[in-house]
Amino acid sequence: MEVTGRRGWDRVWSLRAPFGAAAALTAAVAFLAVVDPHEPGHYPVCPLYYLSGLYCPGCGALRAVHDLAHADLAGAARMNLLFVFCVPVVITLWARWALRSWQGRPARPDIARPAYLWGLLVVAAVFAVGRNTPLGQFLAP
Repeated sequence: MEVTGRRGWDRVWSLRAPFGAAAALTAAVAFLAVVDPHEPGHYPVCPLYYLSGLYCPGCGALRAVHDLAHADLAGAARMNLLFVFCVPVVITLWARWALRSWQGRPARPDIARPAYLWGLLVVAAVFAVGRNTPLGQFLAP
């Protein structure tokens, strides 16, 4: 589809924020694909794990990104299952953002509703507690 006229270029110009964010994220994933976080010394240790020996909800996420970049879904799930489940949600939210930008509609702040944020906090807390218990040991990276 050819984009012509001022309105067409306005539409293309409105995509700079979503595609800029996607470009930055793609660069970070490419870096993680090349510099393996499974090898010690490449990245700093999680401060919570370093100080307490407990896994936070994000522990293993860098390794999960590396595994996903190499199409190893099982390996990524072993590193951080919560992160793997969040990836399709983030992709969907980005697609909604890009579509709304293309249509010239403002980004809706409905993702930042307090109920959603509290729900995310509860899921992260349950995941963090679960992966540090003997029953949830399979969730630890």
